[in-house]
Amino acid sequence: PSSEAMINLVGQAISKCSEYSSSAAKWPFLCITATKQAKILETGKCPSGTDQAIAGSAILVARGKTVSVDKNAPDNQGLLPRTVVGIDASGKKLWLVVVDGRQPFYSEGVTLAELSQILVELGIDSAINLDGGGSASLVVAADGARLLNSAVRNRIPMRERPVGNHLGIYAQPN
Repeated sequence: PSSEAMINLVGQAISKCSEYSSSAAKWPFLCITATKQAKILETGKCPSGTDQAIAGSAILVARGKTVSVDKNAPDNQGLLPRTVVGIDASGKKLWLVVVDGRQPFYSEGVTLAELSQILVELGIDSAINLDGGGSASLVVAADGARLLNSAVRNRIPMRERPVGNHLGIYAQPN
């Protein structure tokens, strides 16, 4: 983000084994080790040797079952765009799920309860909601950076919001 962007980074954040934001109560997080083992934690800190970590706002799936999110939580206020990261029981398979929203006749978004059910149907064992709204973006590096979804900011489609951090995955093509 630019220096004038109003952002607030909360919860555990680690990049290249260096922590730049410590864990905080009520902010679950994803830890990825240097050996590419992923784990979602609700409290504490990432284990020693964690290469990457990012915090989310709520656990949506635990041990393959949906988790109820407090109905008064700020990010549980109806249909919204969502960004979720999930893992299988082994911690070796990672899902990045983005749902567009706030765009009538295209996508209205999902509730956290609906999204939790979708994640369980996909076979995800653990998942956290990362964010929503204009930060719900999925980008690939194909011929430069290409946005795969229709992000929305200030009700304007294809406009992304500045964010304090991101989850970037480098993968070799099969």
